[in-house]
Amino acid sequence: MKTSEPIVRFVGVEKSYDGITRVVDDLDLDIERGEFLTLLGPSGSGKTTTLMMLAGFEAPTGGQILLEGKSLSHMPPHQRNIGMVFQNYALFPHMSVAENIGFPLSVRAVAAADLAARVERALDMVQLAGFGDRRPAQLSGGQQQRVAVARALVFEPKLILMDEPLGALDKQLREQMQLELRRLHQRLAVTMVYVTHDQSEALTMSDRIAVFHRGRIQQLDTPKQMYEYPRSAFVARFIGENNRLEGSTESTADGRCTIRIRNSETRIEGTLVEPVQDGGAVTVSLRPERVQIHVAGHTIGARRGCSLAGTLREIVYLGDHVRARVALDGSEDFTVKRPISEAHAIPDVGAAVEMQWQPEHCRVFAQEN
Repeated sequence: MKTSEPIVRFVGVEKSYDGITRVVDDLDLDIERGEFLTLLGPSGSGKTTTLMMLAGFEAPTGGQILLEGKSLSHMPPHQRNIGMVFQNYALFPHMSVAENIGFPLSVRAVAAADLAARVERALDMVQLAGFGDRRPAQLSGGQQQRVAVARALVFEPKLILMDEPLGALDKQLREQMQLELRRLHQRLAVTMVYVTHDQSEALTMSDRIAVFHRGRIQQLDTPKQMYEYPRSAFVARFIGENNRLEGSTESTADGRCTIRIRNSETRIEGTLVEPVQDGGAVTVSLRPERVQIHVAGHTIGARRGCSLAGTLREIVYLGDHVRARVALDGSEDFTVKRPISEAHAIPDVGAAVEMQWQPEHCRVFAQEN
């Protein structure tokens, strides 16, 4: 339940660089006070442009952006009281860590004693106490990233914007920093807007995710809702791994439908997400971890109509789970993911297998143009 007005409001915001193509198209978006909102999407989807307009580095072509109810139309970046963390951190190499963090305070003419105390607090926040005298080159990538976050926090901004700040880190460090940023946000309760193209990063860190595609938000939701209940074929395809099948509906009733798989006599059941007429072309989305697999002819109790037959072509061991690749009869490959505790129950490569699932996990969308 919302307890206050949104801290940021985009109202009909548009952005075009050539007067023809809209990089951001009629954007309406409310950012709630204290939330961690991630703008997620492929390259060119409009997410970074949206962040840059909020920061003041780009001007909207149309519409308006409100910060605490005040228009930002004629307000320069340095007057917006917004912290910014860039992908390359943008630290000054000739300055110490403390000088880098204190820079936003020095340009605001904060008194030296107050400046030093606030820098120390910021260093404590990001667990870098005692690192103030070092230069950025003497720090690891993760430590430099924390310095950039501390610099964004030190002047107590209304909100913090982050433009793919973990993109330059290796996988293990990136995952560690995701959790650290999440804990820092929870501790400080500051509003954070985060841009990434990495969907696993968005799922890990966010209170809400806005998925961008072609300048528009396709879905704005919590990570769980986004993953479990995508509202379009694009969101289902972009968020997480999924099996996609093409077909046409044969019947629909009470939110469920029967689909005939293209180039096959196989029929399956699923949950209809978008209105589709009988006979309409559809795309079916099914998460690999929702699928059971067994030797053909051995029933494991799934409901009738929720199965596919094929041949097991490959098993890949991935530590905490195994991935099975199945060649479907008359169709493309299909992926099944099972926890490592069930690896012993997966048939051998080359076996005829059957895969089963519950209809509520099979999402059916009108076929994309």
